[in-house]
Amino acid sequence: MSAQYIYDTAPLGSLIRYSNDEPRPPERFRLKLAAWNNDNGTGRLVERYPGQVTDNYRSPAHFMLHLATYGSQGVIVMTVRRAYSVESPLNFEIIDTPKLGQVRVLTTFRGKDELRHLAADMASAEAWMRDNPYSGMRAEIVTDADLAVPSSELRRAA
Repeated sequence: MSAQYIYDTAPLGSLIRYSNDEPRPPERFRLKLAAWNNDNGTGRLVERYPGQVTDNYRSPAHFMLHLATYGSQGVIVMTVRRAYSVESPLNFEIIDTPKLGQVRVLTTFRGKDELRHLAADMASAEAWMRDNPYSGMRAEIVTDADLAVPSSELRRAA
């Protein structure tokens, strides 16, 4: 699937795989493997940004994937996120979407929603919100309308 398809259809909280369709190099080629890992992996869709066009600047629409969180003893030290333009040459596929009844914890900044946490139920979401205070947090239950991606589209590469 294209990056544009992910931007247009994947609900926030979806697990997305991205790939350059190259075979994985052997472990002994560390630099080639590091470059391959940069273009191949999975992440959770946490944000969408519309494109911008001004007189001297053009920015295509893009989306943000949460790739990893690093920390120790309950303290988050670093969060790794990466933005992908809808013009990205990589191939994307939707591995999984949030399940009916799960709860998204969202914040809004400049009119854009950002997924902070995907909880199994409202009690878990409320507990997470107590432990992780963000300004303007809200919880949304995943409904049928959020699950617009047909199951036949899941795990299908372009």
